[in-house]
Amino acid sequence: MLIGRVVSNVWSTRKVDSLSGIKFMIVEILDTLLDAEEEDKRKKRRNVLVAADLVGAGVGEKVLITSGSSSRRIKEFEEVPIDAAIIGIIDEKQS
Repeated sequence: MLIGRVVSNVWSTRKVDSLSGIKFMIVEILDTLLDAEEEDKRKKRRNVLVAADLVGAGVGEKVLITSGSSSRRIKEFEEVPIDAAIIGIIDEKQS
């Protein structure tokens, strides 16, 4: 799994039928939760991906992401062509 921060959403009016109703978000991948607080460092090496939002995440929220074949093992999404999915919203970091 990866940790990321939702930075924007993606609008697509024309797509494969199996993707209808799925919200897509642009997610910045973070090295650690502490990385989320180091703005200058992040701007230099921004790494983003598009992920299917399965939990209703919003812009600015820190999220858990699964990618690759694990994304397609989620119930009801086995036959959907997604490569990354937001599967959780991080409420807080633990020490």
